[in-house]
Amino acid sequence: MKIVLLGYGRMGHLIEKLARETGYEVLSAIHTANAEKIRAHTYEEAEVLIDFSLPDAALQFIPRFLKAGVPVVSGTTGWKDGELDYLKKVAAEEHTALLYAPNFSVGVNVFFALNEYLAEIMQNVEGYDVSLEETHHIHKKDAPSGTARALAEQILARNKKKMRWVNSKSERPEELEIISKREDEIPGTHVISYQSDYDRITLWHEAFSREGFARGALLAARWIIGKEGIFTMNDVLGIKKK
Repeated sequence: MKIVLLGYGRMGHLIEKLARETGYEVLSAIHTANAEKIRAHTYEEAEVLIDFSLPDAALQFIPRFLKAGVPVVSGTTGWKDGELDYLKKVAAEEHTALLYAPNFSVGVNVFFALNEYLAEIMQNVEGYDVSLEETHHIHKKDAPSGTARALAEQILARNKKKMRWVNSKSERPEELEIISKREDEIPGTHVISYQSDYDRITLWHEAFSREGFARGALLAARWIIGKEGIFTMNDVLGIKKK
């Protein structure tokens, strides 16, 4: 598998390391210092682009790879309204593939499925209020995390009492509270709580290292080669939505 990396931060470095250990070829890593030096043959040789950058860089480079027929796996978060939809539109128009996931950890994607299932059950149960908490390392730039946003959107789609999420404490019953914490070098912890006056139901996912995210991205990259369409990690893992 011939890979181009977009974004060369901690995740980019780790993906490169694991890819080379697996026997994959990393053709290039696009980052701020070399972004204007990417040559045409990079697009011609690449079998897949793995993106862990920022929205501005993703919007600049992902369409170029899609138009060159290169499938894209993207884990960038912090999109503004319509930006991700634009990339999906380009992929559809170019008859290639885009796989987006706010989190590539296999465990987190099982966690997503459990969150949806629990939200379905709890929408008809009286007396419980739901809230989210996410904790990440101090270097993380966006808050709440892309994973927390995705979890919140899953809940909002099923909970008629919650109208929107807020990234703060809230006393308003129509607001879904997301508390973001930034501590030390924590890779990522997400907690969903349904609490009543008498008890609490909790879903908890804790990452021990970033390696789970990187291996999930490589799994998705291998899976998407030769495909056409818009995909998520559910497709990679065979998780069927209700």
